[in-house]
Amino acid sequence: MSDSASPSPSPQTPPPAPPSVPPRSRGIYLLPNLFTTGALFSGFFAIIAAAQGRIGEACVAVFISAVLDGLDGRVARLTNTQSEFGVQYDSLADLVSFGMAPALVMYHWSLFALKLDGPTLGKIGWLAAFLYAACAAVRLARFNSQVEQVDKRWFIGLPSPAAAAVMASFVWTAHDLGQDGESLRYLAMAVTVVIGLLMVSRLRYPSFKGGKKGPGADRVPFLAVPIVIVAIVGVTIDTPKVLLAVFTLFALTGPLIARRMRSRGGESSVTGGDGA
Repeated sequence: MSDSASPSPSPQTPPPAPPSVPPRSRGIYLLPNLFTTGALFSGFFAIIAAAQGRIGEACVAVFISAVLDGLDGRVARLTNTQSEFGVQYDSLADLVSFGMAPALVMYHWSLFALKLDGPTLGKIGWLAAFLYAACAAVRLARFNSQVEQVDKRWFIGLPSPAAAAVMASFVWTAHDLGQDGESLRYLAMAVTVVIGLLMVSRLRYPSFKGGKKGPGADRVPFLAVPIVIVAIVGVTIDTPKVLLAVFTLFALTGPLIARRMRSRGGESSVTGGDGA
């Protein structure tokens, strides 16, 4: 009988440890939130400036908020610092910058003079301004509740930054032309109510994102490049009028798309991204 023991199995070589990745500094999360804070500050400044009668500065501040709001999300994606806190903070900042600020700019410029005869109704201008602000709040709440169930190719309802841009550019253009807001109060009320209702409508607006996920998610069609170049050139020539034309045309695309869909026998709206 052989005393030789069976060869013991060689110990398995443990797999090489993955290279240690230094934890991302918490400070980098400040970067997108700083852009959001800047947008919030600009919206707050617009409210203060409008209350002091500095209408032009208030309108410019609304557009600065829109630019900063567009940057914070892209910065968060580029630096991989998206967070639930950032999403909620951005929504609250949007309510101030694109809900309260445009409504109060329009009110202090024109709607304050809107009245109905009668002892009980009093002024109705602030009601129109409140309707716009409430529609912006409803839109943001709808976005937060449907963010995981949307088609990224479309915005459902007019995005709140575009709505604020229509409001601010309308006031800015009229103010730049020397028009008295009090004399345009009925037109101002119509713009405020219509734009507010477009935000909570089921009309769809192109998002220019194509619905892709991954590295190419933020790419836009090539046609958008010359359009942006032409818009920039126009803005440098006559800023308020070009901005009013651009964003008014965008606001009209929703009804135009709905009309085309009805003419083809399709649905006028589909499930899509609400956008901010």
